[in-house]
Amino acid sequence: MDEKERLDQWVWDWFQKADKNKDGKMNFKEVRKLLKMMNVEMNEEHALHLFTMADKSQSGSLEIEQFVHFYKILTQRDEVWKVFQDYSGDGEKLMLEELENFLRVEQQEGEQSAQHAQELIDSYEPSESAKKEGAMSLDGFQMYLCSQQGSIFKPEHRDLYQDMSQPLSHYFISSSHNTYLLENQLRGQSSLEAYIQALKRGCRCVEVDCWDGSDGEPVVYHGHTLTSKIVFKDVISTIKEYAFKASDFPVILSLENHCSVEQQTIMAEHLSQILGDMLLTTLLDGQVPQQLPSPQELKGKILLKAKKIGGFEDCLDETMTDEVSDEEDIANGDAESPTVENPPAECMNENDKISKSKLSRQLSDLVVYCKSVHFHGFDHARLHAKCYEMSSFSESKAKRLAKEAGTEFVQYNTRQLCRIYPSGLRTDSSNYNPQDMWNVGCQIVALNFQTAGLEMDLNDGLFRQNHCCGYVLKHDFMRDGNTQFTPEKPEERKDYRPLRLSIQVISGQQLPKVNQKEGSIVDPLVRVEIYGVPQDQAKEETSHINNNGFNPVWNETLNFIIHTPELALVRFVVEDYDKASRNDFIGQFTLPFTCIQAGYRHIHLLSKDGTAIPPASIFVNVSITELT
Repeated sequence: MDEKERLDQWVWDWFQKADKNKDGKMNFKEVRKLLKMMNVEMNEEHALHLFTMADKSQSGSLEIEQFVHFYKILTQRDEVWKVFQDYSGDGEKLMLEELENFLRVEQQEGEQSAQHAQELIDSYEPSESAKKEGAMSLDGFQMYLCSQQGSIFKPEHRDLYQDMSQPLSHYFISSSHNTYLLENQLRGQSSLEAYIQALKRGCRCVEVDCWDGSDGEPVVYHGHTLTSKIVFKDVISTIKEYAFKASDFPVILSLENHCSVEQQTIMAEHLSQILGDMLLTTLLDGQVPQQLPSPQELKGKILLKAKKIGGFEDCLDETMTDEVSDEEDIANGDAESPTVENPPAECMNENDKISKSKLSRQLSDLVVYCKSVHFHGFDHARLHAKCYEMSSFSESKAKRLAKEAGTEFVQYNTRQLCRIYPSGLRTDSSNYNPQDMWNVGCQIVALNFQTAGLEMDLNDGLFRQNHCCGYVLKHDFMRDGNTQFTPEKPEERKDYRPLRLSIQVISGQQLPKVNQKEGSIVDPLVRVEIYGVPQDQAKEETSHINNNGFNPVWNETLNFIIHTPELALVRFVVEDYDKASRNDFIGQFTLPFTCIQAGYRHIHLLSKDGTAIPPASIFVNVSITELT
């Protein structure tokens, strides 16, 4: 056998193993099954087209040589072959030190290249004869590039890699708004399923809107609207069951309380009875806290966020009255009304005004580290606020504060939690851009998890790191109480080091059809979008390629300058170009800039709702350099 045949022997072996009746032939259904066994992802339509091309005799089946040919045209790619050729001495394989060289020069792996090269051959080389020589064939090289190791996302950042022992206020926390809704805010369905979906996605702060139920049992729905109602105790049972399926770190229950004292007491009983030890009801060490406890200390615990009578320092008079609802801060002109964002007080009838009702002592006692308070400004907070007090801001108020007092907002968020919620005008459950809030260190940036699109892509992108545990540690300049950082002027930061990001978009692989019409083929283009501090917001795109979803090649380079890399997210979007109307979405992938691996990388695309669409990917070469 010549070198090439020896390296392809493994494909023959697979064919023979799968050819059950030993007639040396395989139809498309059998080939599909065999590819699955070989762990080859494929898009059915593309594969069938290539099968028909390889089936020269038009018999509906492939013989062994035809199958090897079919496998090669399905999987092998010229643009990968070119990179392989640059480093391979004989053009057939990469010897250990050639692979090491590639890892050091192109993949920027430095010291660990030698050890890594051997690990990659052990993991990805399918050909036994290449393995024996300590070499990697083109097939093995391509399998490595398409694997998690060859993906754009640093493998070590997928694991739990951050320090989880800092105060809660030092983390971004994956958070959902009106978690009970599956659709819009006015007449959509309320459902337990919505809580299950959010918690399974790693969400760590869910919202429960409680109202008096007609039979004495509190209900959950969006008040004063036609959304359907679910029973409070069912919501709590569901949360108990799913709270820690995706992550062990604490879940914050944001209680939007519109109930009478009697039904508040019933809520308190349900919370205590159903959640039992899971519900945190006492200070961890019995001491009045000077800073919030850490996610590590609160593992497996559910925290209640609600109004509280008094604090730990003093036991106030029990009859204290307080507005019970949290989001509807009419005093601030930030009401969240289902119809109009800021209705003047005189237009509201008496029932809609916030009921100034008494708090139930039993419910109040269940609030420990997340006491809802009214926000009286940054100066007041600096002088008087306790670390366990937290305020909620509408998106418009938070945006205004971020613009007018960025540094103070960042400082405030080093010590206290704050929660941001969507404007009451977003009755269609649309979302605001969470990046503006993360830029000033807001931890609980609540989004409508049921609404797919850019904003949820960014949320998924940020929280994809750190084992998807729902907590991401802020960078040190966002945790220092005396920080002078403001997102409006990133260059004033003392360790300001802007970076240049250069992305060569090389090719696409097996992109799905968007339009199901017979014979329609996509005209794909790739857009790279940067989200971060205002100066970093940018978009660049490639030209479109006509009629090629199988293996479009662009070879175009997009350049960006990133002023605050620690806060930037990078979103790759693939669209089907349409000159007459809006482009159709094909797939996307979003990740934090700090999680990007440089070098030749694949980006595995996700669908609109964030699920994987294998084998659709784009192949890029990423370079990150200091701006000199």
